[in-house]
Amino acid sequence: MKVCIYFEGVNNIAKSGIGRAFKHQVKICEEQGINYTTDYKDRYDILHINTVFLKSSEAISYARKQGAKVIYHAHSTKEDFQNSFAFSNFLAPGLKQWLIYLYSKADLIITPSEYSKSLLLDYGIDVPITSLSNGINIERFSPNRKKELKFRRYFDLKRKDKVIISVGLWFERKGILDFIKLAKAMPNYKFIWFGHTPKVSIPIKITSAMDKKSSNCFFPGYISGDIIEGAFSGADVFVFMSHEETEGIVVLEALASKQNVLIRDIPVYNNWLINKENVLKSKNLRGFKSGIEYYINNPQNNIRINGFKVAEQKDIKKVGVELKKIYLSLLDK
Repeated sequence: MKVCIYFEGVNNIAKSGIGRAFKHQVKICEEQGINYTTDYKDRYDILHINTVFLKSSEAISYARKQGAKVIYHAHSTKEDFQNSFAFSNFLAPGLKQWLIYLYSKADLIITPSEYSKSLLLDYGIDVPITSLSNGINIERFSPNRKKELKFRRYFDLKRKDKVIISVGLWFERKGILDFIKLAKAMPNYKFIWFGHTPKVSIPIKITSAMDKKSSNCFFPGYISGDIIEGAFSGADVFVFMSHEETEGIVVLEALASKQNVLIRDIPVYNNWLINKENVLKSKNLRGFKSGIEYYINNPQNNIRINGFKVAEQKDIKKVGVELKKIYLSLLDK
């Protein structure tokens, strides 16, 4: 069995959640002993396609000509495209039709969550759909004191500083406007948002809000390696205020880091992330503020330990076993 793990424009998406999904799939193939390629013009038995750009349809046609099966990994939906780039809401209906056209070409669709599966079912797509987590590399995000010190030194943090972090593109959907408001409402804490989006591609109201942020709110851009990994475990709270996700890889990364996790109460987390058990959830700014205060005042809580147990169930080693089963099952059919 040989699989083509195809991501169009992989260099352009390397810093996104989809980019991390690509790395996970390659790692899974290597660990599971699956022969793979990333060139859709190679020879293979299964095309596992992840992106929805212009070459996607061409890649599927090429795969069909050589008799390969096609799996579409549906990371994208109309719902999580809205409130992102400039003009995204205007383009979203057209994107939905494009997604339906592309996804319907597959033999099987994989979605990162049951929630995203339900969205595609509502689209009326007549292709078998199964859900499978993008997974998380538990070993990479295990708390590490040296990484935590690098993080604190990089930002010149004092022992007494309480630090709230978030990670994501500079999208309204990701909750960046609420993050800026939250920082203003809690001036005694430091708020750091990791991630970057070219300002030319985001709405003016985002850039305007960032220009008017409070002095305790920081946007250092995209940072990888020890510093961001140290931040995940070395901060006091990870807050994720996103309004729409298909899974939320950064949430898994925070859970794997045994961090205090505070998220918006949205449908994608239903049934696997439980308020006051393995995370805290909020529907509004007041709730996010009280959630942060709870974590700061209760550093020895059990929520983070239960959250880590959730991440363990989504370790890429376990996800890899399931993905290999999907490949073999598709070939048997």
